[in-house]
Amino acid sequence: MNKEQILSMVKTILVNEFEIDEADITPETNIYEELDIDSIDVVDLVVRLRAETGRSIEPDNFKQVRTIDDLLDALDKVINN
Repeated sequence: MNKEQILSMVKTILVNEFEIDEADITPETNIYEELDIDSIDVVDLVVRLRAETGRSIEPDNFKQVRTIDDLLDALDKVINN
């Protein structure tokens, strides 16, 4: 998967599972402050990402993630390595 495909997947999950407006999801968007995602939501997001990618994704891989772009970078490492 390339980054555009990963972004599309992330947007779909955030819109469908967390009822976030797609227009609010940009690479610069702060996940916690602007999307009002909390730590429990992040665990739910990781579970959905595991299901979508078929990869083992550890929540610890996301401790430094703050923005959508950070999330895309972390997912790119998991999916493409």
